[in-house]
Amino acid sequence: MKSIYLMLLIFFASLIWSIINPKEVFTCFLEIIPAIIGVLILAFTFKKFRFTNFTYFLILIHCIILFIGGHYTYAEVPLFDTIRDVFHQSRNNYDKVGHFAQGFIPAIIIRELFIRKKVISNKSFFNFIIVCICLAISAAYEWIEWGVSLATAEQGDSFLGTQGDIWDTQSDMLFASIGAITALILFSNVQDKQLQKL
Repeated sequence: MKSIYLMLLIFFASLIWSIINPKEVFTCFLEIIPAIIGVLILAFTFKKFRFTNFTYFLILIHCIILFIGGHYTYAEVPLFDTIRDVFHQSRNNYDKVGHFAQGFIPAIIIRELFIRKKVISNKSFFNFIIVCICLAISAAYEWIEWGVSLATAEQGDSFLGTQGDIWDTQSDMLFASIGAITALILFSNVQDKQLQKL
């Protein structure tokens, strides 16, 4: 339980930092609300279903990525401005980190749920279905970005964050897919060891 409390402390410290003088208040709200909703769901379901500490740790990392994007906006994270300038990139690519995580972390969450709840009996399709679900989540998020941008006009542009890239939506979903596949390749064994301790 100590590790859970430590992660909660880091979560709330990061959340408070992100909402102190953000670049754009509306964008900050839109970016951090998924993390807040996610943690509330985890809190309400904690007694019925407790994830491994490994999964909780990855969820925390994803929340911090969201908080940084909310504080600065995804297009203006300072470190990635520097990376853009040093490597002569055409845009700030912090959003690609966010979309990679949008595939990576859900893949681990879904995998743990599938294993522990015995959702899929045929292991041949196991990883394929996980990647497909992660891609569906990514596509749904792109719809939300699009809807917010249409509904709020200029105010939603920072949330949409295309930075003039006409292929931004497609590349966001690609990065989510790569994130999901990477998680399954690199961390399935790590997660299995965690699950054996339960």
